[in-house]
Amino acid sequence: MEQLGTLWGWGTSRLRAAASVTTLACTAVIGVSFAPITAAEPAGYRPAVIPMLAGPAQSDHLDAAHYIKANPDSVPVGLNNFGCSPSAEHPRPIVLVHGTDSSAYSDWAGIGPQLVSAGYCVFAPNYGGAPGADTYGTEDMRVSFAQLAHFVDDVLAATKASKIDLVGFSQGANISRFYVNKLGGASKVETWVGLASPSYGGVMYGLVPVGQAIPGMMDVFAKVTSTAAVQQAQGEPLMVELNAGGDTVPGVRYVTVGSRVDEMIQPFSNIALRGAGAENLVLQDLCAANLTGHFHLVYDPFVQQLLQRVLDPVRAPAPVCEPVPLGTGIPEVIIAGNS
Repeated sequence: MEQLGTLWGWGTSRLRAAASVTTLACTAVIGVSFAPITAAEPAGYRPAVIPMLAGPAQSDHLDAAHYIKANPDSVPVGLNNFGCSPSAEHPRPIVLVHGTDSSAYSDWAGIGPQLVSAGYCVFAPNYGGAPGADTYGTEDMRVSFAQLAHFVDDVLAATKASKIDLVGFSQGANISRFYVNKLGGASKVETWVGLASPSYGGVMYGLVPVGQAIPGMMDVFAKVTSTAAVQQAQGEPLMVELNAGGDTVPGVRYVTVGSRVDEMIQPFSNIALRGAGAENLVLQDLCAANLTGHFHLVYDPFVQQLLQRVLDPVRAPAPVCEPVPLGTGIPEVIIAGNS
């Protein structure tokens, strides 16, 4: 059953570890608190965890997973510095939103410190964790939407910025786009970037339509994987709601970065947004020899450089294309999930 779960998750996976993350119990804790919960919050709301212990930059998910397991409540060095003041060159803080069954450290230990070095104020929460769990991005996405909304308000208040740039990986792309499109976030976001974004969900090698055709089967899938993973299946109510009325809203710049060989999002065309003005970048169109898929995307140097170029087209250099073999990053994710 665990192997089925590994295939299903829309994030660094149901490997319980592409991220190997902090437990909520351990992180009960150190950090900056969110605004008080109000009656408008969804059922089951609790604040996101804001990791504050600086951890080193990493070059792949496996090293990040090992580090976070030994050092709970870590965040990539330089992130979540609530004393950071945005510069004239980079006036908007960047908020990074991790994927399914993952954490701020495990997904952003590569690109996060690079963005800090480039002069940005960078922030990342751990959202969507169950009480006592050792991973994040697994629970009802409606709670995660609210957690992100509070976090963005905290970042804006601390930095005195008027807007942020928002970058989501995998589930994080859907969490952040729902916030922008449905919860009033558009007035607070200049640029939204979705890396390996399951914009229209996935069919998971044909499992989704089979599961949807059998009464109760999607509930079984949710127990094997996670609530959040199943909520992102193609045709599920939350995915329909996310894109109802159009997948973009006026006033926000939307960019997706996807791979034709994404292991988790099928069909590949479900990554792209269809709204007016959306820019959909396909990795292999920009670097044909780069066969990076879903799991390695946030640790791929070309994608990391491309993200900086998207965020700062004037100052950031063009990304350098180098060959990347098909399947890169998958063994590391599997090892991390079973270590």
